[in-house]
Amino acid sequence: MASPTHRTRSLRILAAALTFAALSFAPLPSRAADIPRFQVDASWPKPLPNNWILGQVGGITTDKDGHVWVIHRPKSLTDDEKGAALNPPRSKCCVSAPPVLEFDTDGNLLRSWGGPGEGYEWVGREHGIEVSDDGFVWVGGNLDNDNAILKFTTDGKFVMQIGKIAPSKGSNDTTQLGKPAETAIDKDANEIYVADGYGNRRVIVFDATTGAYKRHWGAYGNKPNDDKQAAYDPNAPVSQQFANPVHCVKIANDGLVYVCDRINNRVQVFKKDGSFVKEWFYEKATLGNGAVWDLAIWPDPKQSWLLTADGENNEIRVLNRDDGKVVGTFGRNGRQAGQFHWIHAMAVDAKGNVYTAEVDTGKRIQKFKLVSDALK
Repeated sequence: MASPTHRTRSLRILAAALTFAALSFAPLPSRAADIPRFQVDASWPKPLPNNWILGQVGGITTDKDGHVWVIHRPKSLTDDEKGAALNPPRSKCCVSAPPVLEFDTDGNLLRSWGGPGEGYEWVGREHGIEVSDDGFVWVGGNLDNDNAILKFTTDGKFVMQIGKIAPSKGSNDTTQLGKPAETAIDKDANEIYVADGYGNRRVIVFDATTGAYKRHWGAYGNKPNDDKQAAYDPNAPVSQQFANPVHCVKIANDGLVYVCDRINNRVQVFKKDGSFVKEWFYEKATLGNGAVWDLAIWPDPKQSWLLTADGENNEIRVLNRDDGKVVGTFGRNGRQAGQFHWIHAMAVDAKGNVYTAEVDTGKRIQKFKLVSDALK
């Protein structure tokens, strides 16, 4: 039998290991208990029915009920992954799940739908999903001619399409998009903001009911242009234009609009009219696919924190929303629970649970439970 001293030492080692596994932080002026910290829930989601499997997950969001909405890419599945769907079947597993899926916070699949249908043009490569409080689901795509966003009911009934599956008309056209990456809803103004995107270099805003054009802007509030840009160089003067892709847009309760300029490794902040406010850079030496892929706003009344997903360095940063300073990080490149390969999108629910989506060969979604007092 182990001695009391040995047991005490073992318990201390175990406690230290669990603390490190949840999240490590830099020293801070505020209490550590107030800062969001997380631990992966390796049991989430529950196994999919019908022999289904997910491909690359192009978007993830939460709705007002705390449900998690996902859009994935069936066409990204390899033959060995979709072996049961081949003719003749190659293997026992698997079959692609429908593109759009809704889960509850426990990981139960609630409904699924999506793909080509009557009256609309489905995208070639699914990218981005948003659910409005009044019960509509917006999706987009980023294949060559995926220059539209689509609006559905939560049951998958088509409502409206903005843009067309056709060639882009450039960053200053008001009728067509440019491989949009993500959308955000301003429910008070009944407007939809589009991070536009992989083809265009702007944020563009439409009426969420009629689809009428409202306004658009580029980096620093400038008029966007589509001139060829030099490859990102961390030692060069900062670009006055967004690079492709303009990968996310989020709206805070105080009216600030946050935009992910992914390749330029920065978050730019605007007013709703497109007026530039400030910018923050992260891991400026990062090359490849950039360091700022997605952003989520913390759900406390003051929206005190921001979370940013970095798919090149494969980590999530926790930021002070006032000044953008990094107060903690979690995740690293890898295949185990709590690690990431090309973390692509991220969402947070009202209880502070974080949900992540991976592309490339990651092809999965994960849940991270809040384990600090950041919402108390």
